[in-house]
Amino acid sequence: MNRKTIPLLASGTFSLRAMSIMALVLSAGAALTPATARGQIFVTSMNGTIGEYPTSGTALAGRYPPLVSGLDDPWGIAVSGSDLFVTNYDSGTIGEYTTSGATVNADLISGLGYTTGIAVSGSELFVATYSGGNGEGTIGEYTTSGATVNAALVSGLYVPGGIAVSGSDLFVANAFGVTIGEYTTSGATVNAALVSGLDYPFGIAVSEDGSDLFVTNFHGNTIGEYTTSGATVNAALVSGLDYPDGIALSGSDLFVVSQLGDTIGEYTTSGATVNADLISVLQAPQGIAVVVPEPAIGALLLIGGAGILMRRRRWQCHNQ
Repeated sequence: MNRKTIPLLASGTFSLRAMSIMALVLSAGAALTPATARGQIFVTSMNGTIGEYPTSGTALAGRYPPLVSGLDDPWGIAVSGSDLFVTNYDSGTIGEYTTSGATVNADLISGLGYTTGIAVSGSELFVATYSGGNGEGTIGEYTTSGATVNAALVSGLYVPGGIAVSGSDLFVANAFGVTIGEYTTSGATVNAALVSGLDYPFGIAVSEDGSDLFVTNFHGNTIGEYTTSGATVNAALVSGLDYPDGIALSGSDLFVVSQLGDTIGEYTTSGATVNADLISVLQAPQGIAVVVPEPAIGALLLIGGAGILMRRRRWQCHNQ
């Protein structure tokens, strides 16, 4: 397959570089936190790296050395505690690394097809793969220690991309099926076309209260908002993007990969632009995960007897 071209469905040939999947960060409210606490953004790029950046952004990401390098077209990324789980699209593997960049197991899971989205829930990994022939795809379930639970937990998909987990539900972006499907974490189909008529949906994130879905439309250059029951809230909540891929949610902020724009943009869940170029000068970014520190009490600086209360706060389409 030529992964450097936009799919030509009319001629029956295509190349998907879907997204990555997103990390949900359940963080809200105000808390006493250490002064050193900050959010982290982890980004996979086609140049075989995972980058780490502060949520406050950086104009030139190139000044940051890669956190992890030498990967095989990393795509989806998910975070669990101090561990990163990353899909390698070309080699059909999942690697595990620490959030400080150490390798735990570069081939935690192997022998998969084209590996795209990934999501973590407790000790379970949900992984999207598809075959190169007809794009038939599945969601497999594995443990975070690499054991296979069910390699075809959900089947009959058409080039699946991003996965979001909310309670006992899986929401899957069917990139070539141009739908969002809903399934249970035990593999039952709730609604295979919960949302339809999309424009190559790659990335998906679910709101912290489990009521809303935020979906990137890779070809439509938009982010759409829908309820988890399938109703349209705003099909073009954010527009004017440059082939959006992965998406992650933290509080009331959306962090979105623009694959061809080589940027990460930040937007509110109501669609306002915070910073369209929060992180720039990336190299074909794809997947994204965002982590915000858990609340803690400590490192309080007392001034005049008063404590400081601190609020806590990515199918590639490069044409040759």
